Amino acid sequence: MLDPSLFTGRYDDGLCAALGDAGHEVSLLARPMRATDAIEPKHYTYVPRFFARSERLRGALGEGTAFRALKAAEYLASASIGAIANLCADDVVHMQWLPFPLADRRLIARLRKGRKRPALVHTVHNASAYHGDSGAQGEGYRLVLDQFDALIVHGQTTYDAMIAQGLSPDRLHIVPHPPMELARANPADLAAVGDPQAPRILFFGTIRPYKGFDLLIAASLSLWRQGLEFELAVAGKPFMDIAPLLDRVRDAGFGHRLILDLGFLTEQRLDAHLRKSDIIAFPYRHIDSSGAFLSALHYGKAMVASRVGMFAGLDESAVRLCAPDDADALADALRALVSDADTRAALGQGALAMRAEMGDWGAAAAATLGVYEQTIQRAGKR
Repeated sequence: MLDPSLFTGRYDDGLCAALGDAGHEVSLLARPMRATDAIEPKHYTYVPRFFARSERLRGALGEGTAFRALKAAEYLASASIGAIANLCADDVVHMQWLPFPLADRRLIARLRKGRKRPALVHTVHNASAYHGDSGAQGEGYRLVLDQFDALIVHGQTTYDAMIAQGLSPDRLHIVPHPPMELARANPADLAAVGDPQAPRILFFGTIRPYKGFDLLIAASLSLWRQGLEFELAVAGKPFMDIAPLLDRVRDAGFGHRLILDLGFLTEQRLDAHLRKSDIIAFPYRHIDSSGAFLSALHYGKAMVASRVGMFAGLDESAVRLCAPDDADALADALRALVSDADTRAALGQGALAMRAEMGDWGAAAAATLGVYEQTIQRAGKR
């Protein structure tokens, strides 16, 4: 299993552990773990195979242009000339994320050579590379997909998008994404987050344009001006300039309603925020599947989401849905939840019921193994 940047460590950990628990020999190759990573490998081996030099210099360089350039150069060298004998000897090489298609296609081309080679599998977590917010990082992503023997998607939305992009149905396999659980908060994290003084809406995870944070700010301002009492907690690292949005809140006189915890947060810290929240908001403009949503399900909280991607097909007894890219519709959805504790409680119970119906990592591992078996047979015949 390869996820060079450990982009979805919690997903990788759940799948690898379940595959290993089923009796298979599994290694997860990624970057060195950071203090904010909470995975503890069980039933599989974790190998810090990528970005060793750039990670050592991360503290000195920060995470700006110099750091990203070093990472790109290091990964390109590793993909082009790095040792791959151990990968070539495996039955399957399963890439979870492709961090740099220019380098990825070189690595995959090397793995495809030779009479005996591994079956090559990739999980397309979203049909649009990095949600269309990738710049140079996503250039060439679609062409790399043609080099894999099999592609795993999480649902019909991504499957249909892949067909529309010209991929053959016989290489596509749907393996639903099971719910995930974050590492539990310790007393210090719980104390740092603090208790709500009014119903608390939480926006958590990385902050990117496609996630509609600006829509949530506009909706919140509208509701505050109408006299509704609630807090807005923002927990995660911005990958866009959110200062003007926060200034709008402060300039309107509602800065005291903001709870900001910005930066790369540990899973334990996010767990604390989720436990202290009353409503969790996913005002995304577009999405295929959402790891954040699947991590939030088991908290039994009321949730609001845009009617896009995986959200569009959800039961509204568990999640309140609204039109995407529409701050007024989002405000309408939130108004009822802020005002009515009984409605929040009913949606929370619906979320727990939905989680119970969504399967587990054992089921995901079994489905993934089925893909591997088919792919090994096909790769062996070439």
